[in-house]
Amino acid sequence: METVLELRDAQLVLEGNAGPVEILRGIDLTVTRGETLGLVGPSGSGKSSLLMLMGGLERASGGTVRALGQDLSAMDEDGLARFRRGNMGVVFQSFHLIPTMTARENVALALELAGMDNAFRRAGEELAAVGLGHRGDHYPRQMSGGEQQRVALARAWATRPAILLADEPTGNLDGTTGATVMDLLFGLREQGATLVMVTHAPELAERCDRVVRMADGRIAA
Repeated sequence: METVLELRDAQLVLEGNAGPVEILRGIDLTVTRGETLGLVGPSGSGKSSLLMLMGGLERASGGTVRALGQDLSAMDEDGLARFRRGNMGVVFQSFHLIPTMTARENVALALELAGMDNAFRRAGEELAAVGLGHRGDHYPRQMSGGEQQRVALARAWATRPAILLADEPTGNLDGTTGATVMDLLFGLREQGATLVMVTHAPELAERCDRVVRMADGRIAA
């Protein structure tokens, strides 16, 4: 199986008020193409930090983090941004939509940054694919939480990234709406996406090919 994410002795140390804080302590992990990997564990165990390391949103303090064969630790911020635009999509618990842009504009922006043509037409198609073709001209404040998360998912997947990272993607949603978003996420696997997600939801973790349990900044199981 082709490796798309590889971490070797990856460490993350951040400065706190009382001095350096070890967040991740020597992570060894490999993720293969098309795999769905769930990251679980108690709050503060390092799940979200590990996801951010995989996406180059945090820089490793030690060890190596490679994505699609590229060493993220060796890239500067501009290089990381270009790499993410072409290869990664990220979905957060709190949606992170731009409030002054419509749903269509939010999705189109990702396409434009990736240098794709016909961004607005494609954005409409992506919204239709998540059941929101009729909501393209609405702003985030005019949409429910579930609708905003579906817009965020359409934006993350619009450029067809090889890797999709999701941090508690159903955490702010009710059960029914969360199930809809779950189905959309796992449907992307059939289109060749590699999916890594942080979750507290057992029903979401159970659908993953593999589950990694974090504890105290390490892989516990």
